[in-house]
Amino acid sequence: MKHLFPFLILLSAFSCGTKQAEEKQFEVNYYGALKNMTHKGDIAAKANLKDLKKSQNLYALGALENLKGEILILNSKPFISVENNEALSIDNTFEHKATLLVYASVKEWESSNIPENIISYEELENHISQKAKELGIDTEKPFPFLLKGKAKSFDWHVINWKDGDTGHSHEKHINSGLNGTATEQEVEILGFYSNKHHAIFTHHSTNMHLHVKTTDNRISGHVDGLTLGKGMTLELSTVN
Repeated sequence: MKHLFPFLILLSAFSCGTKQAEEKQFEVNYYGALKNMTHKGDIAAKANLKDLKKSQNLYALGALENLKGEILILNSKPFISVENNEALSIDNTFEHKATLLVYASVKEWESSNIPENIISYEELENHISQKAKELGIDTEKPFPFLLKGKAKSFDWHVINWKDGDTGHSHEKHINSGLNGTATEQEVEILGFYSNKHHAIFTHHSTNMHLHVKTTDNRISGHVDGLTLGKGMTLELSTVN
């Protein structure tokens, strides 16, 4: 089932000396739910990425059907990471299906420097919420964000679920495929923030779901832990 969360902003425009109001809509959409994987073992396809191939300014993250890899789409370019012969392989096509997918189309981003005292995952989560409120973003509704710069370290995994295994847990998802820790890497991280979607597209202990890609394209996957480096930036979506 597809879920829509409109974020409506009224814009003023002048035409022939007459003030007119135009309504523009920003939406975060999702398919699937983490709780259905964990409690029901439902890892079947819920969305076909090919249906989004023509979408402009698309940003998305999620997991492949049957939990056989991770999805990251940055400005309409896919980075689909899978385990292949015990090595990480990244595909740049839309020829995949998803059991979990969160996405939005974002034309404009507003960038700000992350203060150097913001280092941990938890501090970052609080900072994103505060900064979003400052920009007038409704933090009671889901919204996307980007992190860029050199991360001091991050823990990552690319899921490769064993066929027939019906015993799901967050820990097993992390350890089922490739995983590791990278240090001092230039990264681009896509995240979705929501305090209303625990066990849907964020885990119960966090308001964020993050996927990472190193700028050298050697790693792309789900973020399990993050320590920020100095000079990193936060980009939040805005509607002009």
